[in-house]
Amino acid sequence: MSLFHAVAWVDHHTAQILQFDAAQVLAQQVKSHVHCTRQHGSTVRSEHEFFGEVCDAMKEITEVLVTGSHTALADFRHYVEKHRPEVAHRIVGWETVGHMSTNELVALARRYFSPHARMAAPMKAG
Repeated sequence: MSLFHAVAWVDHHTAQILQFDAAQVLAQQVKSHVHCTRQHGSTVRSEHEFFGEVCDAMKEITEVLVTGSHTALADFRHYVEKHRPEVAHRIVGWETVGHMSTNELVALARRYFSPHARMAAPMKAG
């Protein structure tokens, strides 16, 4: 089931994606798979695989607020804009935050999306 809004907390090894509406929150975890090899660039390939899995988890969500540390957001944003433009247009905001609980993330996202929802709501004839 895909809900309209989501908030994602991303670092270089894990991501938590929380889809929500007024009544429910659906959580999904994505974890990196570390491939220990002696090949040059294996760390970059592992990170790209992880970021790709995070993008796959977001592909059905209409609007996503992405949160995390400054460095993780910069790296993820670079990956998304370069390799996943179809996901980039779904990301409506980038917020630098520390570790937060699920409830704190959802509350942050609801505050973020609240003004946008009011602006997108149809106006009533008066």
